[in-house]
Amino acid sequence: MDLKLEAIVLPVSDVDRAKNFYEAAGFRLDVDTTFSDEYRLVHMTPPGSQCSIIFGKGTISTAPGTVQGLYLIVADVEKAREELVGRGVGMSEVFHDAGGVLHHGHEGGEAVHRGAGQERIEGPEPGRTSYASYATFSDPDGNGWLLQEITERVPGR
Repeated sequence: MDLKLEAIVLPVSDVDRAKNFYEAAGFRLDVDTTFSDEYRLVHMTPPGSQCSIIFGKGTISTAPGTVQGLYLIVADVEKAREELVGRGVGMSEVFHDAGGVLHHGHEGGEAVHRGAGQERIEGPEPGRTSYASYATFSDPDGNGWLLQEITERVPGR
């Protein structure tokens, strides 16, 4: 059985502001439909992704900005960051984890490092090891995203 993640619903406070942000970031607008005064659906897809985001009015009861740890996989985190910054997206600098492992959590749009030897270090991972270099950003409501550099996937991926 195949189970494919196709869409993630994001809680936003202002649909047009979110739509403008994601369009500026390069996401493709797939659907923007208003069904009633209480229900509007916006469906957008990041470039090259098979998974989309959905947001709108009446689409989710979760508080705006509460979705964290949304990963966008890129081949070159520095180039991707540069392009997003050029599109007006406020981003962290590129960073890696001192322990060489995935950071431990997400809060308020930022990666949080927990445990001894797991601090955040500026710049990409020195060996450019796949899965080890990141940059973060948040949408206008605070939903948190990470760019993760992957040049070689683990077997089976």
